[in-house]
Amino acid sequence: MAERQFTGKHALAVFVAAFGVIITVNLVLAYSAVKTFPGLEVKNSYVASQEFNERLKVQQELGWEIRAENTGGLLILHITDQSGAPVQVAELQAVVGRATHVKDDFSPDFTFDGNAYSTPATLGKGNWNIRLVAKDSSGAEFAQRVPLYVKG
Repeated sequence: MAERQFTGKHALAVFVAAFGVIITVNLVLAYSAVKTFPGLEVKNSYVASQEFNERLKVQQELGWEIRAENTGGLLILHITDQSGAPVQVAELQAVVGRATHVKDDFSPDFTFDGNAYSTPATLGKGNWNIRLVAKDSSGAEFAQRVPLYVKG
């Protein structure tokens, strides 16, 4: 039986196939990244930057601390003042979702029990973000992104 030789044509075919796989994978990943990107954070970044210091000052004057936990099928937000006492806000809006895509995003309806805010939520394992905006009775706004890691 005659031995087959590895010729230049074979080398070319190997290189074309290898680079074809690499390029195809890169195109698929790039398409996936663009398709799942949630979009812009703000419409006009210049205007947002000009208002940032003012919003930060108001938020720091409130002195609130936010802590989130997921336990017993509940998503719980602890909002406390500088002394550590629970804060009952006048208005609370939140969006809970993953950092990488928006398909799991939802806006929960929190209820205050005198100690913390809670809502039923089944969160899968991994990193979650709670983007919340809370207002006090005077209308002062507190906005924060609260990261939450859910263990399996």
